[in-house]
Amino acid sequence: MAVIFRKGLELKEAVAGTLTADYHSQLVETVKAAGYRHQSGRLTVHLAREFGFCYGVDRAVDYAYQARRRFPDREVFLTGEIIHNPHVNQRLRSLGIRFLSDPHERIDSLDSHAVVILPAFGVPVNLLLELQAHGCTLVDTTCGSVLNVWKNVRRYAADGFTAVIHGKVHHEETHATASQALQVSGGRYLVVFDRAEAGVVCDYIRHGGNRADFLARFRGAVSKGFDPDRDLERIGVANQTTMLMSESLAIGQMFQEAMRKRYGETRLGEHFRAFETICSATQDRQDAVAELLDQHALDLMIVIGGYNSSNTANLARMCAARLPTYHVADADCIVSAASIQHRPVGAASEIVSAGWLPAAGPLAVGVTAGASTPDVIVGIVIERLARFANPVADDPSGGWEEARDREG
Repeated sequence: MAVIFRKGLELKEAVAGTLTADYHSQLVETVKAAGYRHQSGRLTVHLAREFGFCYGVDRAVDYAYQARRRFPDREVFLTGEIIHNPHVNQRLRSLGIRFLSDPHERIDSLDSHAVVILPAFGVPVNLLLELQAHGCTLVDTTCGSVLNVWKNVRRYAADGFTAVIHGKVHHEETHATASQALQVSGGRYLVVFDRAEAGVVCDYIRHGGNRADFLARFRGAVSKGFDPDRDLERIGVANQTTMLMSESLAIGQMFQEAMRKRYGETRLGEHFRAFETICSATQDRQDAVAELLDQHALDLMIVIGGYNSSNTANLARMCAARLPTYHVADADCIVSAASIQHRPVGAASEIVSAGWLPAAGPLAVGVTAGASTPDVIVGIVIERLARFANPVADDPSGGWEEARDREG
């Protein structure tokens, strides 16, 4: 029978020093103490008041370090990225933790000697059962906010409601959440990515439509055997916890209104349910960015976090609607005053932009980071901004030569 650790491995103090060394930034602490403001020559950095590691991410990384310390002579695996941050995942690899998502790794080769860490966004039920069948020791770091969504989705299924999940259909958390609906006989789910997709579903609820066209549109985003004529009669709204809060709320209201139009106010409760399932940390970071944009006249915004991090991408979306915004995966993306590697909002891949940093005059830059970005990366970004905004005598280009060398 598999052993599961869900509340740590009693080594929190033992790994605390290593975690501090790997992820702490004294500069960030100094910036916080100065009112989340950093002045360096012509540059003023305004740091969002909520950014970076949330409680759930901090806990997940802590448990991973504890697992490595607790089982020094056993193979330790992650089912995939523990969080969506390249720096953190590379650091875990350097500790000898292997990733089952790598092409050469095989789950069916695991046995009772293996230790497997489950990531902060959880795993699908079938994967959990498979790991338990192999007798693996499991270290479960699933975030409490995600567990709350799962509870509501199972409740929907038990009461005969289809779970309509606002999320990215290929995201690990959405996979795990959808699998919860199937734990109840007859449980069903549908995943919608944005308001446009939600609008298609709402039109079907109000007016009906072509069943085959609907299923073709949402292929891969519905449970097996999904029938829109049957399964959209009673729905419960949930979401991937890291989606943009305003969009999740708007989508919930769209479905509520569609059900009201079809069934009337008096029968609305028989056909529609909703629970607030946005992660509080996600909301705090979005609120902090909104406050930062409203309170300061910024020239540009830097948003730090993995490109596959939904909460980071949504912070970038908020900022890009207001001013020039650069979503960077890591500090190394800020190459020089002449060059920055970033992923534009809505783009599929990273690009390189030139002339991104104004060359003269006072410069105000906003900085925030997704919930999986450690303080050490934020600190390095601030250092690079200061260096490139204020070239010194032996580097009058502010990094222009470095950019040419790197770009060939």
